[in-house]
Amino acid sequence: MGVYKKFVNQTRKPEGFLGKMMLKGMNSGHAKMADWGISHLKKIEPLDIVDLGCGGGRNAGELLKKYPAAHVTAIDHSGLSVENAKEYNQEMIAAGRCNVQQGDVSALELEEESYDLATAFETIYFWPGLVRCFSQVAKILKPGGYFMICNESDGTDAVSLKYEKIIDGMKNHTVDEIESALKEAGFSKVKTDHYTNKPWITVLARKGTGNGE
Repeated sequence: MGVYKKFVNQTRKPEGFLGKMMLKGMNSGHAKMADWGISHLKKIEPLDIVDLGCGGGRNAGELLKKYPAAHVTAIDHSGLSVENAKEYNQEMIAAGRCNVQQGDVSALELEEESYDLATAFETIYFWPGLVRCFSQVAKILKPGGYFMICNESDGTDAVSLKYEKIIDGMKNHTVDEIESALKEAGFSKVKTDHYTNKPWITVLARKGTGNGE
């Protein structure tokens, strides 16, 4: 495997020196897209948030800024990502507003029905089965809670499809695939927005309340 392929494969689970470089690039390179995604959170005021696949921790930090009364739990399956996210958010961790831990989105060890909002930035490409993982997210959300997915790819753009061929375990999902999996996993309302001139997508899904909503 060449150096470039080794580097881009760090997007899945950052490790070692190349992983550190990738995480630094993620925090800066995905910032505009992530902020666009967060801008869709206009009508909710969550107190308990979980950021799944937190990477370098930048987006968890932005959620803490947006919601100064909230607590954010950041989860990643990469030990290196957990270290970086802890360093990035060390002040908020010391203040008791954030915790960062290693975890598997396909088998979340978090308290059920405990979160108002779950977020997933540039990460579902690597989740092992959308319905299975989305069901895990639904399980930890409170009734009426929200799940926001933000991706650079809408599953059809040529650049991302090229990376899919060289990054192990990567799958670019279309909007229809994401929406279908969310509904099968128990989300009652799903809304998707496309960025104007890029294949970026933000998907906002709401867990049912049990009263038909």
